[in-house]
Amino acid sequence: MAMSQTRSRAGLAQDLRISIARLSRRLRAQSTSGLSITQQAALAAVERHQSMSPRQLAEHEKVQPPSMTRVIAALEEQNLLVRTPHPTDGRQVVLNVTDQGRELLKEQRRRKQAWLSQRLEELTPEERAVLRQAAPILEKLSRS
Repeated sequence: MAMSQTRSRAGLAQDLRISIARLSRRLRAQSTSGLSITQQAALAAVERHQSMSPRQLAEHEKVQPPSMTRVIAALEEQNLLVRTPHPTDGRQVVLNVTDQGRELLKEQRRRKQAWLSQRLEELTPEERAVLRQAAPILEKLSRS
């Protein structure tokens, strides 16, 4: 019995991995910003944290500082992110999202929400009820 549970768990893991990856790709496809996935993630992280140093952002996104420097430069060039002097350490800068960057993120979220809402509308009430129960579990998995 333990063997069948292991296979069952492995099968569930595989099915979830494939489905979540597909759903993630479909949601990303709703973005029309022209930003790379890394640029989108960096911009969203700075917005979520309200401001970050370039080093904090690189650590948060788990990339090397030189790579993040290129991402930051591209976002600055598009007027989505701005560097400002650190309030207490003149040697450092702080990154902030511009109004244009906030609007872009807001529009991306709106488009993704609309797409997903439409897909949910195509499901049966029973399927939506199952997803309501699964949402907190998926959130828990995403945090581990």
